[in-house]
Amino acid sequence: MKRNIEGQPGYYPGFSTLAQQPYWDEATRKAVLERVSRSRKLRFFTPEEAPLIEAIFEHILPQGDRSEQYRIPIVPAVDDRLYNNRIDGYRYEGMPPDQEAYRLGMQAIEEIAKQKDGRGFLELTPLEQDKLLKTLHDGKPEGARNIWERMPVHRFWMLLVQDAAEAYYSHPYAWDEIGFGGPAYPRAYMRLEHGEPEPWEVNEQRYAWLAPEDSVSDVSEWIGGHDKHLATPGQGGSH
Repeated sequence: MKRNIEGQPGYYPGFSTLAQQPYWDEATRKAVLERVSRSRKLRFFTPEEAPLIEAIFEHILPQGDRSEQYRIPIVPAVDDRLYNNRIDGYRYEGMPPDQEAYRLGMQAIEEIAKQKDGRGFLELTPLEQDKLLKTLHDGKPEGARNIWERMPVHRFWMLLVQDAAEAYYSHPYAWDEIGFGGPAYPRAYMRLEHGEPEPWEVNEQRYAWLAPEDSVSDVSEWIGGHDKHLATPGQGGSH
């Protein structure tokens, strides 16, 4: 795992989308800066649920390579979506409403942890937590059968991953990480060919990285006659 001097990971050191806000119109500036605000209070997740869902998302999208000031608040974004009932406009057959799915899924994760180790999920080591979540990713949960009979485990896992990814990559700090120049309105992009950076962007500078030792990322297993690298439950250290 590697971070640059400012604690902002990625292949574009020194790049800051927020530095371009003088070129945005007022509506765009307001919308983007709201995503940076850390004052948003949780209204869906209870104080007891918040640490659990925070730990789960930390495994799906680890941020150990970010300094505290550059951490992206995933839980508040998901909390806001669930509280305001913003959905994709459809629901898979067999899946309850998202709000119910989250509460059932968190209950199941706690049950699995206690059935297997006699401890709650937050009491497990990071590697134990990673291995437990991998059983959900694999569709082979080791417990809470009564809950998975009411909700397909693979659908719940994809709900978590989709919410985490959308919250993460809608944040300007993630744009810095991937070299995205941010809103192009009212200023347009000029260099539309050959992959060249805009004048306000920076050139890509790649570096090698390693997954954290307390995760299952980078572990290999034999699948279908091939040696496959595991990249989930998290992409540990890939940022």
